[in-house]
Amino acid sequence: MKATALYEGSFSVDVSKKFIPFNPELHNPKDRPASLFIYVQPFLVETSVGLCLIDTGLGIRESNGELQLHNNIRNAGYSPADVTMVLMSHLHYDHSGGLMYEEEGNWKLAFPHADYYVQRGELETALTKQSKSYRRPQLEALWRTPNLHFMEGSGRLNNEITYELTGGHCEFHQVFLFDIKGEKYFFGGDIVPEPEQLLRKFMAKYDMDPRKTMELRQEYGIRAAAEDWACMFYHAKSRAIGKVRYEDETFSIIDAE
Repeated sequence: MKATALYEGSFSVDVSKKFIPFNPELHNPKDRPASLFIYVQPFLVETSVGLCLIDTGLGIRESNGELQLHNNIRNAGYSPADVTMVLMSHLHYDHSGGLMYEEEGNWKLAFPHADYYVQRGELETALTKQSKSYRRPQLEALWRTPNLHFMEGSGRLNNEITYELTGGHCEFHQVFLFDIKGEKYFFGGDIVPEPEQLLRKFMAKYDMDPRKTMELRQEYGIRAAAEDWACMFYHAKSRAIGKVRYEDETFSIIDAE
């Protein structure tokens, strides 16, 4: 099995929920007060039944109008048409912006040959809750597409992929585990978004339930170490894929082989 990070860049985001490109070599964080600074990278995972995309980034367009996500997939050695499954941890815009794109007033699937998997409660919440974290026009179009498949609770997609409803970051957040020929990969979405959040124990104000999310992060970190998972970190600053070690109640991250 092979997992590949599709790096989209680093951004600042404030209460407006607008993601503004941020280059630490050029920009001063002091010029963007009350902002979070995050990195964004969806992932590709090769499975025995096709290529799986996990979360879809911001939906950024290149100067020529093409989706950056499509170009990143090509640069990784694949074609966007190779994607057969799109798995969504949740639908906040920084994770779902690349689901669909608008062209001449119409929304089109970014991966028209793929099956899209979303927690039913998450999409229902996104369409009814007044929140700047969601982009309703895009998600309303997603609701109408025949490619959409609803998931409810925790379960198994196939012999290689399982999903677990976690809540914490948002009510219907979920994580994914892959077990393909003995190789185990884990995608924690915004429960375990970056290695640093395992290395230091804290509660984040941007989580719906900060304490629960912190506790889930610890639980998944311990499981990752015990079961030798390669963890994919969606918001990682440096190491996008790594393995977790846990000794003397302390986490460390090493490179995945």
